[in-house]
Amino acid sequence: MSARFLCCVDDVPDGGARVVDDSPGDGAVVVVRRGASVWAYVNRCPHFSVRLDFEPGEVCTYRSKVLMCAHHSALFAFENGHCIEGPCEGAALTPVAVRVVGADVWSGVAG
Repeated sequence: MSARFLCCVDDVPDGGARVVDDSPGDGAVVVVRRGASVWAYVNRCPHFSVRLDFEPGEVCTYRSKVLMCAHHSALFAFENGHCIEGPCEGAALTPVAVRVVGADVWSGVAG
């Protein structure tokens, strides 16, 4: 897999999320950050395979710990994408392997 630049770390608010269109079509990725830690997931709720954002690019986060699906209010942990509350509890978001290189977030970078 080739490396792809997603965004700068500072483009993602600390304790927040940013939607990045990583590839054409349904390839949007949600990048979340808490301090120096960064995680990324395919922008698709496992409940009904809908995007997590209702308004394009706006993903809700709560207490810098969870993402919230705008359609079903399912809550997903930043660290592992597991649904901790909501209609798909026990399911998980699809992770995207990322690595911070300098001030940039890249997908597809082997560790």
